[in-house]
Amino acid sequence: MNALGSVEEMSSRGALGRLGEYVRPVRARLLGSGAAALLGMLAGLMIPLLIQRIIDGPVARGDRSALVPLALGVLALGGLEAGLIYLRRVLVARPTTNIEKRMRADLYHHLQHLPVAFHDRWPSGQLLSRAVSDLTTIRLFIAFSGLFLVVNVLTVLLGLVILLLTAPALGVLAAIMAVPLVLLCLRYQRRYELAARLAQDQVGDLATTVEESTLGIRVLKSFGHGPRATRRFLAQARELRRTELTKARLNATMWALIIGLPELMLAATLATGGYAVAVGSLSLGTVVGAVTILTYLRWPLDSLGWLLAESGKAVAATTRYWEVRDAVTVVADPPAPRPPARPVHGALRLEQVRFQYPGATSEVLRGVDLEVRPGETVALVGATGCGKTTLTALIPRLADVTGGRILLDGVDVRELALAELRTIVASAFEDPVLFSASVRENVALGAPEASDDEVRRSLRVAHAEEFVDALPWGLDTRIGEQGLTLSGGQRQRLALARAVLGNPAVLVLDDPLSALDVHTEVEVEKALRRVLRGVTALVVAHRPSTVQLADRVALLADGRIAAMGTHATLLAEVPGYRRLLSISDAATLA
Repeated sequence: MNALGSVEEMSSRGALGRLGEYVRPVRARLLGSGAAALLGMLAGLMIPLLIQRIIDGPVARGDRSALVPLALGVLALGGLEAGLIYLRRVLVARPTTNIEKRMRADLYHHLQHLPVAFHDRWPSGQLLSRAVSDLTTIRLFIAFSGLFLVVNVLTVLLGLVILLLTAPALGVLAAIMAVPLVLLCLRYQRRYELAARLAQDQVGDLATTVEESTLGIRVLKSFGHGPRATRRFLAQARELRRTELTKARLNATMWALIIGLPELMLAATLATGGYAVAVGSLSLGTVVGAVTILTYLRWPLDSLGWLLAESGKAVAATTRYWEVRDAVTVVADPPAPRPPARPVHGALRLEQVRFQYPGATSEVLRGVDLEVRPGETVALVGATGCGKTTLTALIPRLADVTGGRILLDGVDVRELALAELRTIVASAFEDPVLFSASVRENVALGAPEASDDEVRRSLRVAHAEEFVDALPWGLDTRIGEQGLTLSGGQRQRLALARAVLGNPAVLVLDDPLSALDVHTEVEVEKALRRVLRGVTALVVAHRPSTVQLADRVALLADGRIAAMGTHATLLAEVPGYRRLLSISDAATLA
């Protein structure tokens, strides 16, 4: 179990068994592939029987005429085995890649529907390793290691049965020596599985460190934190190396057992068989056939250690996959979504809204009552950490209330389809998130069908058109990962343009002016005033200049709305509000 401790560890059988939902649609091809592999092995096992007949027949009697058909039989069985190997690969390739594709798509879809609190708890590197390397491990298990683990075990059992039928004494000897081999391999396989799980978790932690260091390289360099970050990375890399060495030792032990014990089995068979031939109780052909069977079984036996190791990795990978898939999707579409009122007026009402983060001991919001009338702009003001950002996340259902309700035109937002709700309600966050795509794609994220004219209109509203046109390829300029090629103010203006593009009925803005310089702030304020006249808006305000955009101001304190009114009224009557605003800024806004 990883350090996150978010789910209970499931059994190996349970984790692999749940892959059935992906395997069932293609089980015919997978079974055909397994049958081809098994028949190929059986064809190979028939060759020693023909060798026995050649030695005891044509060779012993000097009958050259009987030698040709038997030799051709060996050639035919060899050709059949090669053809079945080719057929197995053809049958297995397409379905297993489709399984991997479906599992990756389902994982990504599930991640999109998990609440923001889940992503706050889980490091991105852990999710990345599950979506990439773990799914590749699962695909290889289904396509090869899992299939051949079954086929090779059956081949060994059938080989021993054939050996018992042709030379009972040698067959019993081989069966007795096979028992400790199986028991020891199973013991070390379980230990390898645990080590493989630890290594996969450590790979996820290492990926998180690399990602955070890459995205935060400017901060690391500016604070001289590079050497410490390197030491942290090297410490994690050393831990991973130790785990990989543990895996290597366990794997080496399994290989030593799987190589050594069959060699002892072969030596014992040669000694016993040679003695039996010498005393006349077995024919030379029977002993040669038995030794040939054991020689043919070397690969199924030798591969057992590697297949068990790969199976251990697959169990760990599958368990890690289901850990994420089993995370509860708290925010989901209702079973029977209600259509929003038409036309949408944007009347927003919060009734006794409460919210507590999972695992927290106290509520952030303890009964918020707030009404925003259609077309009205309300500024939400409060001390840092009082829950302003949390409250704004509840309106578009980035998280769901744990008590009370939020109404949009009289309809509980939990009764609306998520896609419909997020068309009506648009958000711009204090920390603007941009993607490695063009300016056009970033702005039109919520309305991909928008025309260039509509995109440009939203850019003008956000006072962003001028700097976008100055970029090398204008709207087609790719702005790089996280938009780090742009300034903070430019990123925030693009995020603001994205929010207003779809003409939403409700705008939720989390301090949209925080990263703007004084001159740009004035320009964006002018543009925002025009936009806010036609929509219902809830604006988180951390600075007095943002309050100037609002018709009314709500003061959030102790998880509740402590006061409501115009800026002038609150400034005159509410000491807590006055403390939040400086005297000079208050005079400017008066």
